[in-house]
Amino acid sequence: MNQDKIARWLRRLVLAGLLGYVTYAAYLHQVLGGRKAPSVHALCPYGALESLYSLLFAGGLIQKVFSGTVVLLVLTVVLAILFRRSFCGLLCPFGALQELVALTGQKLFRRRFTLPDRVDRPLRYLKYVILVLTTGMAWYYGKLWMAPYDPYAAYGHITTLAEYAAEKPENVIGVILLVVTLAGSLLYDRFFCKYLCPAGAFYAVIGKLSPTKIERNAALCIQCKLCNKACPVNIDVAQATVITTAECLNCNECVVTCPRKGALAVKTAKKPVQPVVILAFIVMLFFGTILVAQATGNFQVMPSGVKKGEGVSLSEVKPEPQSIIKEWFVAK
Repeated sequence: MNQDKIARWLRRLVLAGLLGYVTYAAYLHQVLGGRKAPSVHALCPYGALESLYSLLFAGGLIQKVFSGTVVLLVLTVVLAILFRRSFCGLLCPFGALQELVALTGQKLFRRRFTLPDRVDRPLRYLKYVILVLTTGMAWYYGKLWMAPYDPYAAYGHITTLAEYAAEKPENVIGVILLVVTLAGSLLYDRFFCKYLCPAGAFYAVIGKLSPTKIERNAALCIQCKLCNKACPVNIDVAQATVITTAECLNCNECVVTCPRKGALAVKTAKKPVQPVVILAFIVMLFFGTILVAQATGNFQVMPSGVKKGEGVSLSEVKPEPQSIIKEWFVAK
C-alpha cells in the first residue's frame, strides 16, 4: 500500500473513531447524566469561542462550557494557522458524519450532485453570517445561545430525539436542521460545512494566514478531473494553479486521488509535504496536547463541583456581559 492510500485510510479511520467516540459519549451523557459523561458541548471547540468574551471580561466560562473546550479552541486555531481548515477535514466528528451520509448517497444515487453556481456561491457566505450572529448573541446574553438551534447538539441527543424536541420549542429547530443536514449531505457532500457551520467559517478566516496550500503542476496534469470528483467541498482543483480558497478543508483527498505523481502537491512554506506526514503530525499534536492537558488537570469536560471558571452560569459571575457591552457603548 503506497503513502497516498495509507493517508486516505488513516484519515477515514481517525474520523470514524472520533465520530464513534462522540456518539458513544453523547449516549452515555443521556443515560448517566452530565456529571458522569460529557455533553457534545464540552467536546466542541466552538463553545470556547462562544464563551471567550465572558472568560476575558467576567472571569468565568458560560454554562455547559469547560476548560477542555478552551484547550480544544486554542489547539484548533494553531492547526488552522499551520494547516488551514485541517480540523474540519481531518478531525471533526460532525464532518465525518456528513461524509458517511454522502458516501451512502453516492452509492444510492450512483452520482454526486452539485448546486448551480448562482445558488452555491451566495450560500457559502451564510456560515459567516451565522458565525457573527451566534458569537455575538452568546457574548451578549452570556449563554450558549446557539445550542437549541444547533444540529450537532441535536445529534448529541440522537437516542432521545423526540424527548429533546419536546423539551422546549427552540429544540425543534435544531432537530429540523439536523434532518436538513443529513438530507443535504445525502445529496451534496459536506452540506453543513459548506453552508451553515460557524466553526468552519472561523477556521476559514484563520486559515488564510496559513503557509500551507495545494499546488497543481499544469505540465504534469492530465486533466482527468479525479481531483474535482474527490473534493468534498467542490473546489475546481483541475483548473487552479494554487488552492488558496478558504473553502479548502485540507483533507487532501484531491492529492491522494491524483493518478499522476507530482501533478498535485501539498506545500508548507513552499516545501512539499506528504499528506500522510501532515495527518500523522496533526493527529500526534492534537491527541498529544489533550493528553498533556489531562495530565496537568487542564482538560475538564465535566463539572466537578461549582467552581468559578468551570462551566458556571454567568448569572453567578459579575459583571454580566450585557452590562459590560452597554457600558462600553455609553462610554463611546
